[in-house]
Amino acid sequence: MGPLPRTLELFYDVLSPYSWLGFEVLCRYKNIWNINLQLRPSLIAGIMKDSGSLSAMRFLTAVSMEHPEMLEKVSRELWMRVWSRDEDISEPQSILAAAEKAGMSTEQARGLLEKISTPNVKNKLKETTEAACKYGAFGLPITVAHLDGQTHMLFGSDRMELLAHLLGEKWMGPVPPAINARL
Repeated sequence: MGPLPRTLELFYDVLSPYSWLGFEVLCRYKNIWNINLQLRPSLIAGIMKDSGSLSAMRFLTAVSMEHPEMLEKVSRELWMRVWSRDEDISEPQSILAAAEKAGMSTEQARGLLEKISTPNVKNKLKETTEAACKYGAFGLPITVAHLDGQTHMLFGSDRMELLAHLLGEKWMGPVPPAINARL
């Protein structure tokens, strides 16, 4: 039996292409490095005071609250829309299309979209964004590693080699050759 999984938190916003890079690398390594990856949708506007991703990040917050098993796929699809296909992710129809393409049912997606203006969702996104700020975030992504009773915050998607060192793991580049690391 190997070591217990270590916990990493990834605070991200789909408006940040650097968050996307960090997200994809950590998703590829989560099984290789035996980490418990906690995806933490955050509002970059709450950190940098200007962003156009409020609706998308509230939607992802609702997904994380009610269908956490879908968070990785829906996040990835929102990134694909905004950064690969130059599609607007602030409009409800675009958010619904992203959720459905990620495998969420129309009913689930519509139900979550109706909740993005509720106090529960708003407060959860605010709490998550404030948590990122308490760790010292000044932009996104940040990765927070909880190791041996210590907390380490790394800013950016270009710190994965340092993260591997902290974890005592091997860095194999952004696309590791292991079969179980495929998306």
